[in-house]
Amino acid sequence: MNEAYRPYTLVAELTYRCPLRCVYCSNPLDYGRHDRELDTATWQRVFREAEDLGVVQLNLTGGEPLVRDDLEALVEEARRLDLYTNLITSGIPLRRERLARFRALGLDNVQISIQDTAAPASDRIAGLRSFDRKLEIASWVKELGFPLTLNTVLHRENLDRVEEIVALAERLGADRLELANAQYVGWALSNRAALLPTREQLDRARAVAGDARQRLRGRMEVLFVTPDYYAEFPKACMDGWGRRFIVISPDGLVLPCHAAHTLPGLHFDSVRERPLEEIWRDSPGFSAFRGLDWMPEPCRSCDRRELDFGGCRCQAFLLTGNAAATDPVCRLSPDHGLIEKAREAATETQPTPFIYRSAPAREIRSERWGGLGEERRSLPPSTK
Repeated sequence: MNEAYRPYTLVAELTYRCPLRCVYCSNPLDYGRHDRELDTATWQRVFREAEDLGVVQLNLTGGEPLVRDDLEALVEEARRLDLYTNLITSGIPLRRERLARFRALGLDNVQISIQDTAAPASDRIAGLRSFDRKLEIASWVKELGFPLTLNTVLHRENLDRVEEIVALAERLGADRLELANAQYVGWALSNRAALLPTREQLDRARAVAGDARQRLRGRMEVLFVTPDYYAEFPKACMDGWGRRFIVISPDGLVLPCHAAHTLPGLHFDSVRERPLEEIWRDSPGFSAFRGLDWMPEPCRSCDRRELDFGGCRCQAFLLTGNAAATDPVCRLSPDHGLIEKAREAATETQPTPFIYRSAPAREIRSERWGGLGEERRSLPPSTK
């Protein structure tokens, strides 16, 4: 196999179902149409095929992976294959005894999302009363001996509280804190006017995060991810299209990134129909933007072409209507004016209401979730 295109990480999107309605969620806007989830045996086969390909890390994510009743069986198979397995969760549907089972079965790491530093603001972003519950679950993670990763998606409404977010992570004993600014695809793009921060906010937050990284070195890893809209050059999305990551959607599509199937004109194969190795090697969807030959100018002759690989294909499409365009966040892109216009609007726009997805009734009535249906109906009026 060409080592330039060897996968190291499998992102298993087990479901799009989720009790939260985070206003920056990257799940599809039409997620309700994607309800034919892979069964247990198929996911276990996929894990085996991924390990044969050279994958060493497995991210169990969603949606909310905890709504899968077979999560124990999936963790057990991952351990048998010696895959480093990370559970990426809101934590909300979890019970302590189930988390203890995951520990006994060999789960390696737990990542919990925290939307803000106090319940009113955090619950407003999540679209559900959830903050206090998340703190309780984070304490369980540490009590049971897991490494704890906290992830806070940053945006206009919480970027001024990075110092408080770091302090909260310290109190919870987090081993890693991910301060990742929102990526404006999915629901975040729909809410961009309410979420995109100003440059001044970003500069202050970056400085605070930098100080915390130095102070906590050796105790807690602090990662700060700059939003694309304020970068001079784009990031290599997923380390380059089809180079290191495999994403599998809940219904089985094999993708180079979580939103690739929203791009028109591309065909992506399903693990229901073809082995993973064949899909990785010669799927038309993976081949479309793999390598450098597809690149237009200015990417084709740019010295950075093997660093950022033209940036994010989904972002290029969402902003320009052309998935093969240079990512507009690049200052050399002929479409960079779209980014400048959005940044200018961020300095002028007054707070706007959030757009929340509506969950199917089946998502909020499960007894396993401890009556979250009642919690949903009791949200403060500002979150509806």
